[in-house]
Amino acid sequence: MAFISIDGLAAELQGVSPVVLLDVRREQARAASGLQIPGAVWRNPAFWLDWKDEFLTTPRVLLYCAHGHEISQGLAATLRAMGVDALSLSGGFSAWQAAGLALRRVESDTDTP
Repeated sequence: MAFISIDGLAAELQGVSPVVLLDVRREQARAASGLQIPGAVWRNPAFWLDWKDEFLTTPRVLLYCAHGHEISQGLAATLRAMGVDALSLSGGFSAWQAAGLALRRVESDTDTP
């Protein structure tokens, strides 16, 4: 598996290189927290076949789910198999939140930066 650390993600989000941050938490988990990492775009993991091709030309995709387990790891592996530079956030959203890093309220079903 290919991971990015919390510190690595924080640095990527401050960098100048283009990166897409995908929130791939299940709809219920996302709604229950009401928060997301700033700059994240949410895609429902249940419908990954519908949106996976959106990111074929994206230079780098960083994904997070609730805890950094099956969802983000599996989707990152799928995108990598398609030729996308994709990494999963180690520890997921819960690790980011526990570290006290920036969060913002979820505003819609397809939040964009």
